[in-house]
Amino acid sequence: MFREAIRNFARTEIVPLVDESEKNETFPAQLFPRMGELGYMCISYPVEYGGAGMGKLDECIEWEEISQVSTGINSCLMIQSGLSTSAIMDHGNEVLKQKYLVPAIKGERIAAFALTEPNAGSDVAGIETTARKEGDKYIINGSKLYTTNGTICDFLLIPAYTDKSRGHRGITLFLLDKDTPGLSRNKVHKFCYRASDTGEFTFDNCAVPEENLIGEENRGFYYLMESLDVGRVTHAASRVGAAQAAFDAALDYAQQRIQFGRPIAKFQVNAFKLARMALEIESARWMTYHAAWLHDQGKPCTKEAAMAKLLSSEVYQHVAVEAMQLYGGAAVYEDAVVNRHYRDSYLGKITEGTSEIQELIIARQIGIRDVM
Repeated sequence: MFREAIRNFARTEIVPLVDESEKNETFPAQLFPRMGELGYMCISYPVEYGGAGMGKLDECIEWEEISQVSTGINSCLMIQSGLSTSAIMDHGNEVLKQKYLVPAIKGERIAAFALTEPNAGSDVAGIETTARKEGDKYIINGSKLYTTNGTICDFLLIPAYTDKSRGHRGITLFLLDKDTPGLSRNKVHKFCYRASDTGEFTFDNCAVPEENLIGEENRGFYYLMESLDVGRVTHAASRVGAAQAAFDAALDYAQQRIQFGRPIAKFQVNAFKLARMALEIESARWMTYHAAWLHDQGKPCTKEAAMAKLLSSEVYQHVAVEAMQLYGGAAVYEDAVVNRHYRDSYLGKITEGTSEIQELIIARQIGIRDVM
């Protein structure tokens, strides 16, 4: 029932917005309050804060369905329900929850999560943004890149060093309002995910009140790892949904396109190609569902989450490439749906931990220590 409800919402209310969002490189921000009104934001959060009290598997179904319509639009919605708010839910004080989390769940305030920097991506401990304690405030200096919801957010979470001498044990997580003096932001233009909003930030002596600290000082790295670990599962679900959409488009086209007197799907080389695509998507889907189920059962899922993220990202790219081949010349038109999948599919292997980082996590989880 939930899948059907989300699918109907995506088909009726998001589909009409996709083409314009892609063309203008703008995210339709009206979706936030609309999804909040329907109870579709942050569905895994407790009912007392406005969530639906659902599980990770339910989240996977949601993002899988919406990504079939647009991975770009889905990314902005998914970050609101995950990385940009999960640390507040799990470690924020009650004041922050009422002031920021509850409105975010209602879709009344937009959240962002700013981690990546010019010299820090996969190496989270390599961030250079600092937070210096002065009385009852922290003074933040530094910059962040590639931030989803960056130019439309009302607040953002950022990690910064409060004690550089301690390495990753000296990172603290902060919440900043968009109007904080000294904070500036700019829009980033991309060849993919054009319907998502992406920005970059500069922090010039931004004064943040002490109560905007998330959890404990110098515990930010561990909060980040928690969020990223769980986020890989929903990221995988998003890629599964997008791969399914690319496959559906390719299958439909191959059954209609006539060459040499028959649909091109009836040529063995193409039939086997489509069969392999269907196999890979289903494999990625069940790997993702398994990781989500483990999380919902309170069981360790670091390895499975990394496997799901790695597999689904690479399956999406492979399916997108094969779909382009099946479409032939019709695929080169920029407004062709498979062209968009071809562009969007590459980002999955980079964002929220590259494929190589997932391999590193898996290697460590199977007992290979000190691998770099």
